[in-house]
Amino acid sequence: MSDAVADIKDRLEIEDVISEYVELKRSGRNFKGLSPFTSEKSPSFMVSPEKQIWHDFSSGKGGDMFTFIQEVEGLDFKGALELLARKSGVDLAEYQVQRSSGAAKSKERLFKAVEEAVMFYQKELLKHTAALKYLREARQYEKQTILDFRFGFSPEKGDALTQHLMQKGFELQELKKVGLSGDRNGRVYDMFRGRIMIPLLDPQGRPVGFTARQLKKDADSPKYINTPATQLYDKGRQVFGLSQAKDAIRKQGFVVVVEGNLDVVASHQAGVQNVVASAGTALTMHHLKSLQRFTGDVRVAFDDDRAGQDAAERTIPLAQELGVEMSIISLPEGMDPDELIRENVKAWQKTITQTQYMVDWLMDRVAQAVDLKTAQGKRQFTTKVFNIIRQLKDPVEQEHYAQLVAERTGSSIETIKDKLQQQPTVKKRLKRVKAPEESREDQEQRVREQHLLAISAKHKEIGSTLAKLPLDVFSEEAKETAAYIQENPGISPTRGEYGKMLTLLFEEYYQDTNDDELVYQSQKLLSRLVRTYANMKKQALAQEIDAADDSTQKTLLQAVKQLDDLIKQFA
Repeated sequence: MSDAVADIKDRLEIEDVISEYVELKRSGRNFKGLSPFTSEKSPSFMVSPEKQIWHDFSSGKGGDMFTFIQEVEGLDFKGALELLARKSGVDLAEYQVQRSSGAAKSKERLFKAVEEAVMFYQKELLKHTAALKYLREARQYEKQTILDFRFGFSPEKGDALTQHLMQKGFELQELKKVGLSGDRNGRVYDMFRGRIMIPLLDPQGRPVGFTARQLKKDADSPKYINTPATQLYDKGRQVFGLSQAKDAIRKQGFVVVVEGNLDVVASHQAGVQNVVASAGTALTMHHLKSLQRFTGDVRVAFDDDRAGQDAAERTIPLAQELGVEMSIISLPEGMDPDELIRENVKAWQKTITQTQYMVDWLMDRVAQAVDLKTAQGKRQFTTKVFNIIRQLKDPVEQEHYAQLVAERTGSSIETIKDKLQQQPTVKKRLKRVKAPEESREDQEQRVREQHLLAISAKHKEIGSTLAKLPLDVFSEEAKETAAYIQENPGISPTRGEYGKMLTLLFEEYYQDTNDDELVYQSQKLLSRLVRTYANMKKQALAQEIDAADDSTQKTLLQAVKQLDDLIKQFA
């Protein structure tokens, strides 16, 4: 797909792609804006059209337009490729090559690994009384429901699944690829531990990942966690329950979209099976396209709050583009589908037939938030509602709502049409950015290493000090560049996006800095980088020492001493 990537870059300007998410202003040869990943007041997010890269100096993230889309949309490379191909008008089908049998077999092994994990978790559930009690009593699931949705339980032992699958012939790298396992400091571990496991299936019914629900209450751990984005699982495309619901959707002629996966399970058990869930409230174009294959009538049970209203507004243009009829299901106040189903199944069956067209629902919510008896309230109402009506493609539909607005505000239709035709002068609405999922300490450490490498790539004397530094100090993304600088101090890497980012960083921060100041700054960076690295490693070793036998403890204590020596050397 390298040719497709090159063609997309030729057709799109990186600053145009990024400006949909970040408000950019010209700064010399580059563009600047506020970081979409951190809460900053002074802009430190830079885009270089010349180098075709972006770099966020506050978080240390950076790359080309593809890595930016992956970050802000939470997509893998394939998803970013498809999104940018649509934006640029590039037809990826023209670049497709016949998949080799080896690649096909490799992907099939990944599917088999997840399937084996499902069966393993199912067997573990039978051994765990508390998990079974929760499903049977707290959730009131019948035995057949538990079997149909293939519920399981992940044991609390750190590597039980990993060891089981490796004994089955799977390699650790394969298990990491599908988000089942990981490794840290030479130790392998299961991604999910001590949780109720709910398999996520593709439209063909093959397991591709998991939603894992906390069994024991733990304030430091999220109630639900999902498989990370993998070759098999993409959150932006996943429609939970679709493989089980598609026949019922065809028969009923409509689909109900709820927020929670367990809402789907409860509804299916109650006999209402044309129900699916998205990942949260945000329906994507991929979600709607998947549902449109079975029906054009999509009914959404969004929460009746600000988040639900925002989600509905974002969905309108997507539904209009696809020609999907979107309507809202209003639940009794304070109840979610699962609660309503357990209280009164017939009420749930009736509720999903009593829908309100999405535009009407949004108009009602806006009207409730303002005072339509005042001039200010009428202005606020018409401004907000017109932002919605302008997204409608059918002029007859626009005319209909213009008349409704005139009636609600007591205004003449001519006045309403004049305002509707005015182009809003409000600030451009930027797309939502996926929140970063990393600690502040990791973010700061990445920034330090980038500043140190940027200086070392331009200053031979400073770069030569890196030769004594173990490569393990640096993050995975920086190791290749760090190794190059260790061998070639003072010479900037000319290959790859990472080297370009370092050049941009140096130009922005250190271009006019004298040598003495560069040496001083690099010593501070180096000392802090090494100290933070060593302390993090020592914390991990301390946990291992507690659980180790005497002979292993001696080796681990020696490793701690080496870290202390490293701190002394570079402090």
